[in-house]
Amino acid sequence: MKNIFLVRHCSADGQHKDSPLTYEGMRQAQLLSRFFSEQKIHVDKIISSPYLRAIESIKPFAEQINTRIDINENLTERILSNEPIDDWLDVLEQSFLDLDFTLPGGESGNDAINRANAVLDTVFADDTASNTIIVSHGNLITLLLKQFDQTFGFEQWKALRNPDVYLICERNDTRTVECLWN
Repeated sequence: MKNIFLVRHCSADGQHKDSPLTYEGMRQAQLLSRFFSEQKIHVDKIISSPYLRAIESIKPFAEQINTRIDINENLTERILSNEPIDDWLDVLEQSFLDLDFTLPGGESGNDAINRANAVLDTVFADDTASNTIIVSHGNLITLLLKQFDQTFGFEQWKALRNPDVYLICERNDTRTVECLWN
């Protein structure tokens, strides 16, 4: 059996890669640490987006269990476009409906999924890790979850919280998804 806990980062002060957690985000990071402690599982590995808000979200728990945070560039947030978009919510919705949709300088849903799957595939193939935490961003997490549950898309992205925790459980070659954060 293998468990992958997909964690959306806590509340941050902006979308820049170096945006820190807000005061509320720091409180959420402590709640996230308590949440994982209460799971009473041995976490074998923590992998995070290199963005500061993702690292800071899991840092209290990593320090508590004395585990390093592996940084992986494949977990960065998906870029819709390298230019400003006036109707970005409409564009984002379109990108969930058509996973090949892309804007100039942007990344399609399929491109983002393939990038993030490089991380998931490594975790699923690692026989030494039963419980792994992966910390990333809402858009990318929604795309990853869509692979396991086709109902995931734009509306589910809008419903994600900061933080949020989803469990992908692999048991006997069957993978299930469950939201754990209340």
